[in-house]
Amino acid sequence: MGIISWLVVGALSGWIASKIMGKNSKMGWIANIIVGIIGAFIGGFVLGFFGIGGVTGLNLWSILVSILGSCLLLFVINKLSR
Repeated sequence: MGIISWLVVGALSGWIASKIMGKNSKMGWIANIIVGIIGAFIGGFVLGFFGIGGVTGLNLWSILVSILGSCLLLFVINKLSR
């Protein structure tokens, strides 16, 4: 995937994950992109343990994997900040 694809997947999945986790009002667009990109790595890593492919390109599966990882990241950050 190219850098533009990573930014698009990161922005979309970070925004959706922040909506799911109730953090959207506290995050800006840069934070959503960063959370989405890190979430893509986390989601791919976690699904790799189960033998399922991770982020494969600019498609629905990659966005779902990234949303999963982003939600996990926001959950951990929320637990550590309390």
